[in-house]
Amino acid sequence: MSKKEIIKSIRGMNDVLPDDSNLWQYLEGILRDLTKQYSYQEIRFPIVESTDLFKRSVGEATDIVEKEMYTFQDRNGDSLTLRPEGTAPCVRAGIQHSLFYQGPQRLWYLGPMFRHERPQAGRYRQFYQFGMEAIGFSDPLIEVELLAFCQKLWQKLGLENVTLEINSLGDNVTRTKFQNDLVDFLNQNKNKLDADCIRRLDTNPLRILDSKNKDVQDLLENAPNILEYLDESSKNYFKEVCSLLDILEIKYNINQKLVRGLDYYTNIVFEWTTSELGSQGTICAGGRYDNLVEDLGGSSTPSVGFSIGMERILLLLQKQLENNNLQEKLDKPVDIFIIHSGDKAKIKSLEIAEYIRNENNNIKVRLNIGGGSFKSQFKKADKSLAKVAFVIGDDEVENNKVTVKFLRDNIEQKVLVVNEFINELDKFIQNFYQ
Repeated sequence: MSKKEIIKSIRGMNDVLPDDSNLWQYLEGILRDLTKQYSYQEIRFPIVESTDLFKRSVGEATDIVEKEMYTFQDRNGDSLTLRPEGTAPCVRAGIQHSLFYQGPQRLWYLGPMFRHERPQAGRYRQFYQFGMEAIGFSDPLIEVELLAFCQKLWQKLGLENVTLEINSLGDNVTRTKFQNDLVDFLNQNKNKLDADCIRRLDTNPLRILDSKNKDVQDLLENAPNILEYLDESSKNYFKEVCSLLDILEIKYNINQKLVRGLDYYTNIVFEWTTSELGSQGTICAGGRYDNLVEDLGGSSTPSVGFSIGMERILLLLQKQLENNNLQEKLDKPVDIFIIHSGDKAKIKSLEIAEYIRNENNNIKVRLNIGGGSFKSQFKKADKSLAKVAFVIGDDEVENNKVTVKFLRDNIEQKVLVVNEFINELDKFIQNFYQ
Protein backbone atom coordinates (compact mmCIF):
# COMPACT_ATOMS: atom_id res chain seq x y z
CA MET A 1 0.00 0.00 0.00
CA SER A 2 1.42 3.38 -0.99
CA LYS A 3 2.26 5.83 1.76
CA LYS A 4 -0.30 8.59 2.16
CA GLU A 5 0.73 12.16 1.47
CA ILE A 6 1.43 14.23 4.59
CA ILE A 7 -0.97 17.14 5.08
CA LYS A 8 0.92 20.29 6.09
CA SER A 9 -0.16 23.54 7.68
CA ILE A 10 -1.39 26.37 5.46
CA ARG A 11 1.28 28.79 4.28
CA GLY A 12 1.74 31.63 6.77
CA MET A 13 -0.10 29.77 9.55
CA ASN A 14 2.41 28.25 11.92
CA ASP A 15 2.43 25.63 14.65
CA VAL A 16 3.84 26.51 18.07
CA LEU A 17 5.77 23.45 19.21
CA PRO A 18 6.44 22.48 22.85
CA ASP A 19 10.02 23.80 22.77
CA ASP A 20 8.69 27.24 21.76
CA SER A 21 5.59 27.36 23.96
CA ASN A 22 7.62 28.22 27.08
CA LEU A 23 8.62 31.54 25.54
CA TRP A 24 5.00 32.26 24.59
CA GLN A 25 3.85 31.46 28.12
CA TYR A 26 6.57 33.68 29.58
CA LEU A 27 5.42 36.65 27.47
CA GLU A 28 1.73 35.95 28.08
CA GLY A 29 2.35 35.67 31.83
CA ILE A 30 4.03 39.07 32.00
CA LEU A 31 1.21 40.64 29.96
CA ARG A 32 -1.46 39.14 32.23
CA ASP A 33 0.33 40.33 35.36
CA LEU A 34 0.69 43.85 33.99
CA THR A 35 -2.97 44.10 32.99
CA LYS A 36 -3.86 43.31 36.60
CA GLN A 37 -1.51 46.04 37.82
CA TYR A 38 -3.24 48.56 35.56
CA SER A 39 -6.73 47.23 36.41
CA TYR A 40 -7.73 46.22 32.86
CA GLN A 41 -10.21 43.38 32.35
CA GLU A 42 -10.08 40.64 29.72
CA ILE A 43 -12.68 40.46 26.95
CA ARG A 44 -13.02 37.62 24.44
CA PHE A 45 -14.89 37.77 21.14
CA PRO A 46 -15.34 35.44 18.12
CA ILE A 47 -12.73 34.80 15.48
CA VAL A 48 -15.38 35.16 12.76
CA GLU A 49 -17.36 38.41 12.38
CA SER A 50 -19.66 40.01 9.84
CA THR A 51 -17.67 41.41 6.92
CA ASP A 52 -19.58 44.69 7.24
CA LEU A 53 -18.01 45.25 10.66
CA PHE A 54 -14.56 45.70 9.11
CA LYS A 55 -15.72 47.54 6.02
CA ARG A 56 -17.44 50.12 8.21
CA SER A 57 -14.67 50.45 10.81
CA VAL A 58 -11.32 49.77 9.18
CA GLY A 59 -12.35 51.39 5.87
CA GLU A 60 -13.24 49.92 2.47
CA ALA A 61 -10.28 51.67 0.79
CA THR A 62 -7.66 50.26 3.18
CA ASP A 63 -5.26 47.50 2.16
CA ILE A 64 -6.72 45.27 4.86
CA VAL A 65 -10.24 45.33 3.44
CA GLU A 66 -9.27 45.55 -0.23
CA LYS A 67 -6.60 42.84 -0.34
CA GLU A 68 -5.89 41.07 2.94
CA MET A 69 -9.09 39.82 4.58
CA TYR A 70 -10.16 36.18 4.62
CA THR A 71 -13.81 36.59 3.58
CA PHE A 72 -16.30 33.89 2.65
CA GLN A 73 -20.02 33.19 2.44
CA ASP A 74 -21.60 30.78 4.90
CA ARG A 75 -24.46 28.41 4.08
CA ASN A 76 -27.00 31.16 4.67
CA GLY A 77 -25.30 33.41 2.12
CA ASP A 78 -23.99 35.81 4.79
CA SER A 79 -20.56 37.38 4.19
CA LEU A 80 -18.24 36.51 7.06
CA THR A 81 -14.59 37.43 7.73
CA LEU A 82 -11.84 36.02 9.91
CA ARG A 83 -10.99 38.98 12.13
CA PRO A 84 -7.98 40.94 10.78
CA GLU A 85 -7.69 43.10 13.93
CA GLY A 86 -9.19 43.36 17.40
CA THR A 87 -10.46 46.89 18.01
CA ALA A 88 -13.61 46.69 15.86
CA PRO A 89 -14.79 43.34 17.34
CA CYS A 90 -14.07 44.64 20.85
CA VAL A 91 -16.21 47.74 20.21
CA ARG A 92 -18.92 45.64 18.53
CA ALA A 93 -19.11 43.37 21.59
CA GLY A 94 -19.30 46.36 23.93
CA ILE A 95 -22.17 47.92 21.98
CA GLN A 96 -24.07 44.64 21.57
CA HIS A 97 -23.94 43.85 25.30
CA SER A 98 -24.50 47.46 26.50
CA LEU A 99 -21.11 47.40 28.19
CA PHE A 100 -20.43 51.08 27.60
CA TYR A 101 -23.64 52.15 29.33
CA GLN A 102 -22.06 50.85 32.54
CA GLY A 103 -19.37 53.54 32.35
CA PRO A 104 -15.83 53.73 30.94
CA GLN A 105 -14.19 50.38 30.24
CA ARG A 106 -10.57 49.30 30.43
CA LEU A 107 -10.33 46.12 28.34
CA TRP A 108 -7.66 43.78 27.00
CA TYR A 109 -7.63 40.76 24.68
CA LEU A 110 -5.19 38.26 23.24
CA GLY A 111 -5.71 35.96 20.29
CA PRO A 112 -5.20 35.11 16.63
CA MET A 113 -5.91 37.55 13.77
CA PHE A 114 -5.84 36.77 10.04
CA ARG A 115 -4.53 38.69 7.03
CA HIS A 116 -3.57 37.34 3.60
CA GLU A 117 -0.12 38.94 3.39
CA ARG A 118 3.19 37.70 2.03
CA PRO A 119 4.62 35.63 4.91
CA GLN A 120 7.98 36.71 6.31
CA ALA A 121 9.68 36.89 9.69
CA GLY A 122 7.35 38.70 12.08
CA ARG A 123 4.47 38.84 9.57
CA TYR A 124 2.22 35.82 9.17
CA ARG A 125 -1.26 35.10 7.80
CA GLN A 126 -2.39 33.88 11.19
CA PHE A 127 -0.74 36.09 13.77
CA TYR A 128 -1.39 36.88 17.42
CA GLN A 129 -2.19 40.26 18.86
CA PHE A 130 -2.39 41.52 22.40
CA GLY A 131 -4.58 44.61 22.57
CA MET A 132 -5.77 47.13 25.14
CA GLU A 133 -8.79 49.38 24.62
CA ALA A 134 -9.77 52.25 26.97
CA ILE A 135 -13.33 53.14 25.98
CA GLY A 136 -15.17 56.15 27.38
CA PHE A 137 -12.12 58.29 28.26
CA SER A 138 -11.42 61.74 26.83
CA ASP A 139 -8.60 62.83 29.16
CA PRO A 140 -5.02 62.68 27.80
CA LEU A 141 -4.06 60.82 30.97
CA ILE A 142 -5.45 57.68 29.35
CA GLU A 143 -3.06 57.82 26.37
CA VAL A 144 -0.17 58.28 28.74
CA GLU A 145 -1.33 55.42 30.97
CA LEU A 146 -1.35 53.11 27.96
CA LEU A 147 2.07 54.29 26.83
CA ALA A 148 3.40 53.86 30.38
CA PHE A 149 2.08 50.29 30.27
CA CYS A 150 4.08 49.69 27.09
CA GLN A 151 7.22 51.25 28.56
CA LYS A 152 6.93 49.01 31.63
CA LEU A 153 6.40 45.96 29.40
CA TRP A 154 9.59 46.65 27.44
CA GLN A 155 11.48 47.06 30.72
CA LYS A 156 10.15 43.80 32.18
CA LEU A 157 11.05 41.96 28.98
CA GLY A 158 14.50 43.54 28.88
CA LEU A 159 13.93 45.00 25.40
CA GLU A 160 16.28 47.76 24.34
CA ASN A 161 16.41 50.04 21.28
CA VAL A 162 12.63 50.53 21.33
CA THR A 163 11.47 53.98 20.18
CA LEU A 164 8.11 55.71 20.61
CA GLU A 165 6.87 57.78 17.67
CA ILE A 166 3.80 59.95 18.11
CA ASN A 167 1.66 62.27 15.98
CA SER A 168 -1.75 63.93 15.89
CA LEU A 169 -4.27 63.63 13.05
CA GLY A 170 -6.62 66.20 14.59
CA ASP A 171 -10.36 65.87 14.09
CA ASN A 172 -12.19 64.87 10.90
CA VAL A 173 -12.22 68.46 9.60
CA THR A 174 -8.45 68.71 10.06
CA ARG A 175 -7.86 65.36 8.44
CA THR A 176 -10.05 66.17 5.42
CA LYS A 177 -8.42 69.56 4.79
CA PHE A 178 -4.93 68.12 5.18
CA GLN A 179 -5.74 65.18 2.90
CA ASN A 180 -7.08 67.49 0.17
CA ASP A 181 -3.90 69.62 0.27
CA LEU A 182 -1.71 66.51 0.33
CA VAL A 183 -3.47 65.12 -2.74
CA ASP A 184 -2.98 68.43 -4.56
CA PHE A 185 0.73 68.36 -3.71
CA LEU A 186 1.12 64.75 -4.82
CA ASN A 187 -0.78 65.30 -8.06
CA GLN A 188 1.64 68.12 -8.89
CA ASN A 189 4.50 65.62 -8.40
CA LYS A 190 2.81 62.52 -9.78
CA ASN A 191 5.76 61.70 -12.01
CA LYS A 192 7.85 61.06 -8.86
CA LEU A 193 5.43 58.52 -7.37
CA ASP A 194 5.69 54.77 -7.77
CA ALA A 195 2.78 52.58 -8.96
CA ASP A 196 1.65 51.73 -5.42
CA CYS A 197 1.50 55.39 -4.39
CA ILE A 198 -0.43 56.32 -7.56
CA ARG A 199 -2.99 53.62 -6.72
CA ARG A 200 -3.32 54.94 -3.15
CA LEU A 201 -3.68 58.51 -4.41
CA ASP A 202 -7.28 57.73 -5.37
CA THR A 203 -8.14 55.35 -2.53
CA ASN A 204 -6.17 56.12 0.65
CA PRO A 205 -3.70 58.99 0.08
CA LEU A 206 -2.60 59.29 3.72
CA ARG A 207 -0.96 55.87 3.44
CA ILE A 208 1.51 57.36 0.94
CA LEU A 209 3.15 59.00 3.94
CA ASP A 210 4.16 55.48 5.04
CA SER A 211 5.84 54.63 1.73
CA LYS A 212 9.15 52.77 2.06
CA ASN A 213 10.32 54.18 -1.29
CA LYS A 214 13.24 56.52 -0.57
CA ASP A 215 12.47 58.77 -3.55
CA VAL A 216 8.90 59.20 -2.33
CA GLN A 217 10.13 59.96 1.18
CA ASP A 218 12.49 62.60 -0.20
CA LEU A 219 9.54 64.16 -2.04
CA LEU A 220 7.43 64.16 1.14
CA GLU A 221 9.98 66.36 2.90
CA ASN A 222 8.28 69.27 1.14
CA ALA A 223 4.72 67.98 1.56
CA PRO A 224 2.16 69.66 3.84
CA ASN A 225 2.71 69.02 7.58
CA ILE A 226 -0.43 67.80 9.34
CA LEU A 227 0.61 69.39 12.65
CA GLU A 228 0.21 72.79 11.02
CA TYR A 229 -3.46 71.99 10.29
CA LEU A 230 -4.50 71.18 13.86
CA ASP A 231 -7.20 73.28 15.47
CA GLU A 232 -6.52 74.82 18.89
CA SER A 233 -8.19 71.99 20.80
CA SER A 234 -6.16 69.28 19.04
CA LYS A 235 -2.93 71.26 19.49
CA ASN A 236 -3.53 71.62 23.22
CA TYR A 237 -4.42 67.96 23.59
CA PHE A 238 -1.27 66.89 21.77
CA LYS A 239 0.86 69.24 23.89
CA GLU A 240 -0.64 67.85 27.10
CA VAL A 241 0.08 64.25 26.07
CA CYS A 242 3.68 65.19 25.30
CA SER A 243 3.98 67.10 28.58
CA LEU A 244 2.75 64.11 30.60
CA LEU A 245 5.17 61.83 28.76
CA ASP A 246 7.96 64.24 29.72
CA ILE A 247 6.90 64.06 33.37
CA LEU A 248 7.11 60.25 33.31
CA GLU A 249 10.42 60.49 31.40
CA ILE A 250 9.04 58.43 28.51
CA LYS A 251 11.10 59.45 25.51
CA TYR A 252 9.37 59.99 22.17
CA ASN A 253 9.86 61.36 18.67
CA ILE A 254 7.21 63.49 16.97
CA ASN A 255 6.69 62.02 13.51
CA GLN A 256 4.37 64.16 11.36
CA LYS A 257 4.21 61.38 8.71
CA LEU A 258 2.76 58.83 11.11
CA VAL A 259 -0.89 58.25 10.14
CA ARG A 260 -1.68 54.52 10.76
CA GLY A 261 -3.47 52.36 8.20
CA LEU A 262 -6.98 52.23 9.64
CA ASP A 263 -9.68 54.80 8.91
CA TYR A 264 -11.05 54.98 12.44
CA TYR A 265 -8.07 56.81 13.97
CA THR A 266 -8.40 60.49 14.97
CA ASN A 267 -6.20 62.81 16.98
CA ILE A 268 -3.34 60.97 18.76
CA VAL A 269 -1.63 58.07 16.94
CA PHE A 270 1.56 56.30 17.99
CA GLU A 271 3.93 53.45 17.21
CA TRP A 272 6.68 51.69 19.14
CA THR A 273 9.43 50.60 16.76
CA THR A 274 12.70 48.71 16.97
CA SER A 275 15.77 48.74 14.75
CA GLU A 276 16.41 45.03 15.36
CA LEU A 277 13.75 43.50 13.09
CA GLY A 278 14.48 45.09 9.72
CA SER A 279 11.42 46.13 7.73
CA GLN A 280 9.06 44.67 10.36
CA GLY A 281 10.20 47.20 12.94
CA THR A 282 6.78 48.20 14.34
CA ILE A 283 6.05 46.09 17.43
CA CYS A 284 3.14 48.07 18.88
CA ALA A 285 0.76 50.65 17.40
CA GLY A 286 -2.45 52.44 18.26
CA GLY A 287 -4.17 55.72 18.85
CA ARG A 288 -7.43 57.47 19.56
CA TYR A 289 -10.67 56.55 17.78
CA ASP A 290 -13.37 58.85 19.13
CA ASN A 291 -15.87 58.18 16.31
CA LEU A 292 -15.73 54.39 16.06
CA VAL A 293 -18.34 53.49 18.70
CA GLU A 294 -20.84 55.85 17.06
CA ASP A 295 -19.93 54.61 13.56
CA LEU A 296 -20.80 51.07 14.68
CA GLY A 297 -24.20 52.07 16.06
CA GLY A 298 -23.42 53.11 19.62
CA SER A 299 -23.46 56.49 21.32
CA SER A 300 -20.63 58.98 20.84
CA THR A 301 -17.82 57.57 23.02
CA PRO A 302 -14.20 58.79 23.17
CA SER A 303 -11.76 55.87 23.03
CA VAL A 304 -8.12 54.97 22.62
CA GLY A 305 -6.18 51.72 22.33
CA PHE A 306 -3.25 49.80 20.88
CA SER A 307 -2.19 46.35 19.77
CA ILE A 308 1.09 44.46 20.04
CA GLY A 309 2.31 41.91 17.50
CA MET A 310 3.19 38.92 19.65
CA GLU A 311 5.40 37.20 17.06
CA ARG A 312 7.55 40.30 16.68
CA ILE A 313 8.10 40.52 20.43
CA LEU A 314 8.97 36.82 20.45
CA LEU A 315 11.58 37.40 17.74
CA LEU A 316 13.21 39.95 20.05
CA LEU A 317 13.05 37.52 22.97
CA GLN A 318 14.64 34.82 20.81
CA LYS A 319 17.59 37.16 20.35
CA GLN A 320 17.81 37.47 24.14
CA LEU A 321 17.88 33.70 24.51
CA GLU A 322 21.05 33.68 22.43
CA ASN A 323 22.71 36.56 24.27
CA ASN A 324 21.80 36.46 27.98
CA ASN A 325 20.23 34.47 30.81
CA LEU A 326 16.58 34.69 29.72
CA GLN A 327 16.55 30.88 29.61
CA GLU A 328 16.73 30.85 33.41
CA LYS A 329 13.48 32.85 33.64
CA LEU A 330 11.50 30.43 31.50
CA ASP A 331 9.26 27.87 33.13
CA LYS A 332 10.71 24.36 33.04
CA PRO A 333 8.26 21.59 32.08
CA VAL A 334 9.52 19.22 34.82
CA ASP A 335 10.76 19.73 38.39
CA ILE A 336 10.76 16.14 39.67
CA PHE A 337 11.15 13.03 37.52
CA ILE A 338 10.08 9.78 39.21
CA ILE A 339 12.04 6.69 38.16
CA HIS A 340 10.80 3.24 39.19
CA SER A 341 11.38 -0.45 38.57
CA GLY A 342 9.19 -3.33 39.67
CA ASP A 343 5.44 -3.83 40.06
CA LYS A 344 5.25 -2.64 43.65
CA ALA A 345 7.49 0.35 42.85
CA LYS A 346 5.24 1.32 39.92
CA ILE A 347 2.21 1.55 42.21
CA LYS A 348 4.11 3.41 44.94
CA SER A 349 5.52 5.87 42.35
CA LEU A 350 2.01 6.65 41.12
CA GLU A 351 0.83 7.27 44.69
CA ILE A 352 3.76 9.57 45.45
CA ALA A 353 3.40 11.50 42.17
CA GLU A 354 -0.30 12.15 42.83
CA TYR A 355 0.38 13.06 46.45
CA ILE A 356 2.93 15.71 45.44
CA ARG A 357 0.56 17.14 42.80
CA ASN A 358 -2.28 17.31 45.32
CA GLU A 359 -0.20 18.93 48.05
CA ASN A 360 1.78 21.45 45.99
CA ASN A 361 0.35 22.55 42.64
CA ASN A 362 3.48 24.59 41.86
CA ILE A 363 5.65 21.49 41.56
CA LYS A 364 5.71 19.84 38.13
CA VAL A 365 6.07 16.07 38.41
CA ARG A 366 6.72 13.66 35.56
CA LEU A 367 6.18 9.98 36.29
CA ASN A 368 8.07 7.63 33.99
CA ILE A 369 5.53 5.61 32.01
CA GLY A 370 6.43 2.79 29.67
CA GLY A 371 9.05 0.94 31.67
CA GLY A 372 12.72 0.82 30.75
CA SER A 373 15.96 0.19 32.61
CA PHE A 374 17.21 2.59 35.27
CA LYS A 375 19.82 3.79 32.76
CA SER A 376 17.26 4.61 30.07
CA GLN A 377 14.96 6.29 32.63
CA PHE A 378 17.83 8.47 33.87
CA LYS A 379 18.43 9.54 30.28
CA LYS A 380 14.78 10.61 30.05
CA ALA A 381 15.08 12.45 33.36
CA ASP A 382 18.15 14.32 32.18
CA LYS A 383 16.50 15.22 28.86
CA SER A 384 13.42 16.54 30.72
CA LEU A 385 15.65 19.14 32.47
CA ALA A 386 14.25 18.07 35.84
CA LYS A 387 16.24 19.23 38.82
CA VAL A 388 15.64 16.13 40.92
CA ALA A 389 14.95 12.44 40.29
CA PHE A 390 13.11 10.25 42.79
CA VAL A 391 14.22 6.64 42.40
CA ILE A 392 11.97 3.86 43.67
CA GLY A 393 12.57 0.13 43.33
CA ASP A 394 10.91 -2.80 45.05
CA ASP A 395 13.65 -2.69 47.70
CA GLU A 396 12.79 0.94 48.45
CA VAL A 397 9.12 -0.02 48.71
CA GLU A 398 9.91 -2.79 51.17
CA ASN A 399 11.94 -0.38 53.32
CA ASN A 400 9.43 2.50 52.82
CA LYS A 401 12.15 4.77 51.36
CA VAL A 402 12.86 6.98 48.35
CA THR A 403 16.26 7.72 46.82
CA VAL A 404 16.65 11.37 45.84
CA LYS A 405 19.20 12.11 43.13
CA PHE A 406 20.12 15.71 42.22
CA LEU A 407 20.48 16.08 38.45
CA ARG A 408 21.66 19.69 38.12
CA ASP A 409 23.54 20.35 41.37
CA ASN A 410 26.67 18.79 42.81
CA ILE A 411 24.85 17.45 45.88
CA GLU A 412 25.20 13.94 47.24
CA GLN A 413 22.12 11.79 46.75
CA LYS A 414 19.87 11.20 49.75
CA VAL A 415 17.73 8.31 50.97
CA LEU A 416 14.57 9.43 52.75
CA VAL A 417 11.85 7.59 54.60
CA VAL A 418 8.63 8.02 52.59
CA ASN A 419 6.48 9.01 55.56
CA GLU A 420 8.99 11.63 56.72
CA PHE A 421 9.30 12.93 53.20
CA ILE A 422 5.51 13.18 52.78
CA ASN A 423 4.98 14.83 56.17
CA GLU A 424 7.56 17.51 55.40
CA LEU A 425 6.95 17.86 51.65
CA ASP A 426 6.68 21.68 51.61
CA LYS A 427 9.91 22.11 53.57
CA PHE A 428 11.60 19.41 51.51
CA ILE A 429 10.64 21.05 48.20
CA GLN A 430 11.54 24.52 49.46
CA ASN A 431 15.06 23.39 50.26
CA PHE A 432 15.50 22.12 46.70
CA TYR A 433 14.36 25.31 44.98
CA GLN A 434 15.92 28.09 47.01
